[in-house]
Amino acid sequence: MKNEMTLSFVAIEENEALARMAMTCFITPLDPTLEEISEFKTIVSEAVTNAIIHGYDCDGVSMVKIHAVIDDHKISMTVQDEGNGIFDVEQAMEPMFTTKPLMERSGMGFTIMESFSDHLSVESSIGNGTIVRFEKTFSPVSEVSRMR
Repeated sequence: MKNEMTLSFVAIEENEALARMAMTCFITPLDPTLEEISEFKTIVSEAVTNAIIHGYDCDGVSMVKIHAVIDDHKISMTVQDEGNGIFDVEQAMEPMFTTKPLMERSGMGFTIMESFSDHLSVESSIGNGTIVRFEKTFSPVSEVSRMR
């Protein structure tokens, strides 16, 4: 099965929930386990929150774009902003690093995304934005486990 979608929304914090739920609905044909759904929702939430808070400083005007492709049991997804960009991607991906300590940000977003995905990459350019790409493969559910 192959499917593809694009979702764009204004960079306000309320739209993080929209993105998380829309993407969760998009993967339902893959019949993910509850654990896989939880991990996937967390990846989406972290990536979108970073775009809204760090990319656009919650400006409420700029657009965040998600593009996702399902192929067999794998989803490939990008979350893109055209905002501030990341000065040092390697440093930003270190656990506990945050540029927004006054907002009580933990600095664990990239670490969490990396641990829940099969592959994560980040491209960024100051003043031009950031693209977070990740892949996650979902386990095929056997007919025996469906009957339980």
